[in-house]
Amino acid sequence: MADEKDTGTRGGMLGELCAEFAGTMILILFGCGVVAQVVAGGALTKPVGALGDHDSIAWAWGLGVTLGVYVAARLSGAHINPAVTLSLAAFKGFPWRKVGPYMVAQTLGAFVAALLVRWNYTEVLGHADPGHTFKTQFVFSTLPGNGSLPVSEWGALRDQIIGTAILVLLIFALTDLLNDPPKANLAPFIIGLIVVAIGMAWGADAGYAINPARDFGPRLASFITGYDTAWRDQYGNFYFWVPIVGPLIGGLVGAALYKVLVSRFLPKAGPQEVGRVPAPEGPEA
Repeated sequence: MADEKDTGTRGGMLGELCAEFAGTMILILFGCGVVAQVVAGGALTKPVGALGDHDSIAWAWGLGVTLGVYVAARLSGAHINPAVTLSLAAFKGFPWRKVGPYMVAQTLGAFVAALLVRWNYTEVLGHADPGHTFKTQFVFSTLPGNGSLPVSEWGALRDQIIGTAILVLLIFALTDLLNDPPKANLAPFIIGLIVVAIGMAWGADAGYAINPARDFGPRLASFITGYDTAWRDQYGNFYFWVPIVGPLIGGLVGAALYKVLVSRFLPKAGPQEVGRVPAPEGPEA
């Protein structure tokens, strides 16, 4: 992360945290919003599921990531994910003093966005699931096996480590200026496509949280608005830690794999901006 004089920004640390808050909020507004529409709204329509399916959920999450990154990229680098922030600190020189504040800002952005989704879909959620049970809990937070398949906590932890490792490895590849990153500021769009692909290929075991803020912030929002079982899975086990610990481990694994398998073999060039999506090339850059 370059400092204020390098990036031309005026807000300093406060500006970076506001950007992380806003970017993560955009992500969750689209992500939790689409799940509310498909799961809760779809249950009330005829035919059932008329308002969307798994693919529409995957696409909306991916577009939410893309739009969130575009919102925050200039000020903060648009991590919008604590696993990305931790991995950048461990492997790309992002300042460790900023890791905690970034994670807090990301989680708060997710929390506020989930409250907005919960408020906006109050009537729909109430009709689809009057008791506010696991039937609609995964509108806000993930469950092993998406709430129905027989997947254990440890199976879900494995899934989150693998899924986040894929995500971070690819983010590092796409934003490494020594590699061959997307031109014309297309990196946010490609990162969004990565999330779509992970959702379509790695969504069954644990709902592909792959982001601690994405899961914990909405989980907390659901708990304080009537979902008493928010911290547990459908088997009664404490589950909230899985989509926190798994992505943090997985991000480090993915970053390490990129360093070992790719980046150490790349030609050396000028210094990079740590934790920043590549800017467009040309006179405006």
